[in-house]
Amino acid sequence: MAGIQPQKPERDGFLPIRTNGFDRGFISVVILILVHLLWMRFLEGVLPLWVATVLCLALAAFIIRKG
Repeated sequence: MAGIQPQKPERDGFLPIRTNGFDRGFISVVILILVHLLWMRFLEGVLPLWVATVLCLALAAFIIRKG
């Protein structure tokens, strides 16, 4: 058993499911795409798209760290 390395355990966070790092990253990317599409539809004339990108990156960092 010397060659077997333990896997990183799944964590419980504020997300309603047990997740690992990849799951939280994937959820963050899906949210980023959704927010950008909604932003382009409803807020593009008021605020530029880079504002949505900054908000999504901050949210993604929070989800990956705490989710």
